Amino acid sequence: MRNKVNNIKSTISASRGFWEKALLKRVLLTCGILSSLYYVALNIVVPMFYEGYSYATHTVSELSAIGAPTRPLWVLLVTIYIALFVAFGWGVLQSATGNRRLRFVGGLIIAYSVVNIYWPPMHMRGVEPSLSDTLHIVWAMVAVLFMMVMMGVGAAAFGKWFRLYTIASMVLLMGLGFLTSLDAPKIPENLPTPWLGVWERIMIGIFLL
Repeated sequence: MRNKVNNIKSTISASRGFWEKALLKRVLLTCGILSSLYYVALNIVVPMFYEGYSYATHTVSELSAIGAPTRPLWVLLVTIYIALFVAFGWGVLQSATGNRRLRFVGGLIIAYSVVNIYWPPMHMRGVEPSLSDTLHIVWAMVAVLFMMVMMGVGAAAFGKWFRLYTIASMVLLMGLGFLTSLDAPKIPENLPTPWLGVWERIMIGIFLL
């Protein structure tokens, strides 16, 4: 009789542990959706505190530029996005049982988040570039490389339609990246960049999706 009771207790305990783990994974994966929504909200709210800032002509990086009025606010609030994305990466790792590609993507998400903890800031428009601006570009290139690899390996881990969707997304990213590269050199010279913010935000939106 005692053995039967112990077996029942063990079964209940194991079942409870299973559902707790399942719930934790669901919460962690939901953080991926929340991170994207939060980043969009961040890009809507923070520019409101930057007089003269234009969503169409200014880049996201200019919100945290050296001397920008929004730099302290952006640096503070973006840490929440990083924390949510790390949680998402951990959720992917926990869900990738037997799927090496998906497990690799989970690790990449966490590594990408670590790289994003600190970005060397750029200067505001019209200011002569320094080493910090050069490092900012290097960080951006590394971030884009992470993004492309994450998307590519992630696509390989799933079915045909997701792969086609990802390929289309990557092609769009490369095309928009080219358009962005045409206007980016104009920032230090304070020249007009009428569509730079648009191209960059579409690129970010593709990655968030």
